[in-house]
Amino acid sequence: MIKPFVDSTALVRDGAALGANLDRDGYIFLRGILPRDEIMAIRRQLLALADMGGWLKSGEPIEKGVANLEKACKDPEPRYLEFFKPMWKLEALHRLKNHPNILGIFERIFGEPVLAHPMFVLRNIFPQTESFDFTTGSHQDRIHIGGGQSFACWMTLGDCPTSKGGLIMAEGSHKRGVLDFELAPGAGGLEVSEKFEGKWVGGDFAAGDVVIFSDTTVHKALPNKSGELRQSFDARYQRLSDPVAELAVQPYAGIFKWDEVYADWKSDDLKYYWQRQGAKVVPFDTSYYEKRDAIAFDRAEAGDMLARDTLLRIVQRDASAAKRERAQKLLDSLSRGQAA
Repeated sequence: MIKPFVDSTALVRDGAALGANLDRDGYIFLRGILPRDEIMAIRRQLLALADMGGWLKSGEPIEKGVANLEKACKDPEPRYLEFFKPMWKLEALHRLKNHPNILGIFERIFGEPVLAHPMFVLRNIFPQTESFDFTTGSHQDRIHIGGGQSFACWMTLGDCPTSKGGLIMAEGSHKRGVLDFELAPGAGGLEVSEKFEGKWVGGDFAAGDVVIFSDTTVHKALPNKSGELRQSFDARYQRLSDPVAELAVQPYAGIFKWDEVYADWKSDDLKYYWQRQGAKVVPFDTSYYEKRDAIAFDRAEAGDMLARDTLLRIVQRDASAAKRERAQKLLDSLSRGQAA
């Protein structure tokens, strides 16, 4: 059973009270923090790009976002990344990440200057079907972010009832540190081993609502059963005085360079802003990914298709040529086994 979020909207100007709720529960839920018209304008841009990829059902109004199930795809598949790249580069998304309403909340909670991570996550989740399921499993962001303590601000780009696959939190789970994990088929590719039954909280999201949570708070998405493409956006924030991992100041998954991201922007004020802020960049801790990759190699050698997405990530993103080569050979072997 999923309990409703504790609504902290009435405390939005009280940084100490927000911080207390965040420390107690591992999250704060806030309604109407961002202007609805700004969110819907970004949604229209993203849906237009999705339509170019054939992701939307022909004959339906684009603004409804009805998914073309025949084109269902996911990160990190190349057919997904082809149309995801122009989405991630949109200047409006980068401005949304730095919206004064969001930065102001973190400034009040921290009581000091805030760093918004340059890297953010944009999801396009197709509806769940018998043959396709990319529902995000229960996980912690700490593994993927590194650096000092960070907090995510997650929102849907458009209205999102629970049937469309909103995010839910395992209340109080942030106090447990980094938990053991296993491979999973959903977004992020990892899932914590513990189930946290009875701890889950959630609810409907309207455009402009946000949930903010710690990098050790266990969270997951509900399955998208709506028939529409579920688009969401989440960025990370931390105290500027804390170190930030090198991975968090690079574009998403290293799929392009910042000059490529900025090529079509109309303004320069947000370009390389973290450098002007004096962010303290440190190496990314790869130990959790090394553990993940070792599990994937073992699974792949046993013929387990669950390893496929992790192998794709290694091929696309890992710095080690030897690991990339091994992952590609295992991908080829899995493909042959699937075709047999």
